[in-house]
Amino acid sequence: MMRRSTAARFVCGAAAMISLTLFAGCQDKSQDASRENFTATINDFLAKRGHLCLAKYDWPIYVTTDDQKAGTRDAVQMPVLEKLGLVSGKDMVVGRTDENGKKITANARQYQLTDEGQKYYLHVPEVVATATSRVTHPADFCAATLTLDKVVGWERPNQVEGKLATSVIYTYKIDPAPWARDADAQRVFPMIKRVIEGAGTMQLREGVYLTSNGWVADEVFQR
Repeated sequence: MMRRSTAARFVCGAAAMISLTLFAGCQDKSQDASRENFTATINDFLAKRGHLCLAKYDWPIYVTTDDQKAGTRDAVQMPVLEKLGLVSGKDMVVGRTDENGKKITANARQYQLTDEGQKYYLHVPEVVATATSRVTHPADFCAATLTLDKVVGWERPNQVEGKLATSVIYTYKIDPAPWARDADAQRVFPMIKRVIEGAGTMQLREGVYLTSNGWVADEVFQR
């Protein structure tokens, strides 16, 4: 009897050890702060949000003679986009309100996207957040698409608003629209030039949160 009892205890102990080993082997690795997980997270983020866009949300765009004199951003950029065949312009008179709230008329040039320009007007919601507001634009005019080059590193995860969070640092590859390589386009949109030249070397940063489904980019998590 003693031997049987000892053998039984031994077998039970072995089974317990096997169960523990199997349990440890089945733990979900998707929640680890690892290069593999963050690579998957940034790939997913860039597949959804990896567009280099120009904050030209609403069309048509009007450039008045006062805008031209002041050299506003649209006054400088729109003629270049027109030259590249992305927008068409026509002169017209528009109504506007002056600084005193008085309604006046002004000479202006109206710019509309051409069929070619429409190819780069992506209907992907864009959130612009400030300290006091959060506005969602339904579409934007975009110049390039980014994909992941490699994850460079990440900060130590910590609790933020009850969720485990960190920042992932990565480099990128870029696929610019053909017009975005034009010298005049890069002159009036210097960010395009900078981002194209930074492919493979410029480091970008994206905040990520840990969810029940693994790590998710902040911009994707909040939409």
